Amino acid sequence: MKGSNNYLKNQVRKNLAKAALCLIVFGSIFVALTLRIFLTVNFDILETIGFLLSIVPLAGFYLYLRKYRIYGGGWEGEKKVVQLLSSKLSDDYTLINDLYVHNGRGDIDHVVLGPNGIFVLETKNWSGDITCVGDDWQRVGRRTFKSSPSRQVKRNAARIRRIIDSSQSFRAMNVMVEGIVVFTNNRANLRLNSPTVPILRLPQLTNYLITHVNSGSLSGQQLGAIGKEIIKQKR
Repeated sequence: MKGSNNYLKNQVRKNLAKAALCLIVFGSIFVALTLRIFLTVNFDILETIGFLLSIVPLAGFYLYLRKYRIYGGGWEGEKKVVQLLSSKLSDDYTLINDLYVHNGRGDIDHVVLGPNGIFVLETKNWSGDITCVGDDWQRVGRRTFKSSPSRQVKRNAARIRRIIDSSQSFRAMNVMVEGIVVFTNNRANLRLNSPTVPILRLPQLTNYLITHVNSGSLSGQQLGAIGKEIIKQKR
């Protein structure tokens, strides 16, 4: 089973298209003004205003190009997780990707349903020297990250937990939901101090999911029913 709304892929394409449009607008204005100056051999207030206005689409180009790179990096990270788990996990496991649920804040990168429990993954493709103290994250030499991956994955795990608890039959299973932060970039140098959730590198992920036990054994039928309920909650 695989549920995805391709959020990151859509954002990558959308921001790339916007960046391209801004560049075309800037280029059109610049060429028009250059021709006007060349033909009239004059540079007056209109040309000055025109060049100033051309700054707007140029700034938009750099803004959307930056967003494109950010979303593109996230998308690449999520694809690495999907490729790894799809090839390494047995058919006993169900992988749900890029999930939005009703009344949620942000997307859930991955949910893994297995006979040994349910795992919610927050994928990060960050590079550089990164420190984590509890739930506070910082890239060395830069400001503290506005968003905390560990807080985010705990919120997402709670959202999945609420979906399960919404059904009396699921609630009776006493299923544990665990959040995990996964780093997919091998250029990330992690410095961890009392993290509140497991922080794993991509090569560690499969073994952790297979060997870690956070609830009683779940049957394929139970996992299928829970997976359908989670997919049903997508907005």
